[in-house]
Amino acid sequence: MSTPRRTPAPPRERILAAAMEMIAERGLEKLTMAALGREVGMSSGHLLYYFRTKDELLLQTLEWSEGRLGAERGRLLTRTATARERLDAYVDLYVPDGHRDPHWTLWLEVWNRSQTADADARDRQAAIEGAWHRDLVALIAQGVARTEFRTVDPDRFATRLRALLDGFSIHVAIGLRGTDRGMVLGHVREFLDESLLADT
Repeated sequence: MSTPRRTPAPPRERILAAAMEMIAERGLEKLTMAALGREVGMSSGHLLYYFRTKDELLLQTLEWSEGRLGAERGRLLTRTATARERLDAYVDLYVPDGHRDPHWTLWLEVWNRSQTADADARDRQAAIEGAWHRDLVALIAQGVARTEFRTVDPDRFATRLRALLDGFSIHVAIGLRGTDRGMVLGHVREFLDESLLADT
């Protein structure tokens, strides 16, 4: 009698991509282990074997999504353009596309769950934020060195700018009435014009 062939587990990236697609199409509340398992042809128990908890699945999905955003950010920031043009591209990438943007929906959920997360999960979340921050600091420092931007402390300015971006982005992602992506981009660019452009 022949031994039944086992169906191989789908690659981890396929599972994470499917999770992100489910968030985009159905909302985070519909992302259950059972529903994701049906999507990728695995049992919820099998998924738990690989990810241990839903919190870990969400964090790994966020890390996967951030890896893709990081690659895109790298391409934008290394292209031939002025520092201001690259800064505008950074802002465009940062701000959500609109209400229920899947990446921001996931980001908000993971950070909400971080209140009870262990040290490893919190370190991994900090690494995500650190990558965005380092790229922004380097970009501002380049603009200052080339006298495109007025003299500012790049790290201090980046910290303030990201706080502004986070606040506005949360408003867009949750669909706060009276807030939309276009309005946010306008406010941010006005802020950059007033506070960062070199004096003439």
